[in-house]
Amino acid sequence: MQPETLPSSGKRKLLIALGAIAVATVGALGVASLSSAKPAPDVTFSSITGEKVSMQSLRGKVVMVNFWATSCTTCIKEMPSMVQTYNKYKDKGLDFVAVAMSYDPPNYVLNYAQTRSLPFTVAIDTQGDVAKSFDDVKLTPTTYVIDKEGKVLKRYVGEPDFAALHQLIEKALAA
Repeated sequence: MQPETLPSSGKRKLLIALGAIAVATVGALGVASLSSAKPAPDVTFSSITGEKVSMQSLRGKVVMVNFWATSCTTCIKEMPSMVQTYNKYKDKGLDFVAVAMSYDPPNYVLNYAQTRSLPFTVAIDTQGDVAKSFDDVKLTPTTYVIDKEGKVLKRYVGEPDFAALHQLIEKALAA
């Protein structure tokens, strides 16, 4: 038995209809993914200098929150690139908070930040409350990119692709 074939005009109409459905579906998904961006938790970071920095005070800026530890080899490997990223975009509206995990000895964090002259806010999450607020972060490095309205744009677990990260930051800064 031969399968029935559509005349070529019928095939064209079917393809056009399927294409329209695909475009409508992708369009709806695109809108849904933009509108479903999750708000960053309303936390206050405690910096190694004793300063308190709230997520609320960072509104209007694109923010990177990087969970790291001095004992994490990937964190230490990526930190120079994080510094370069911050330095590249800080004058355009990027802020950065490096959050040391609760198990990281504060004197190690302070020593690392001072000897490397880290140019951004370095916070210590002594009780682990900040990590819990950010989807209960356990793996380091974990980095969040947050838009000017305080919505999480992306979460990176492990070292990010810095070219893609820079594109995301540029897009968020332009918005």
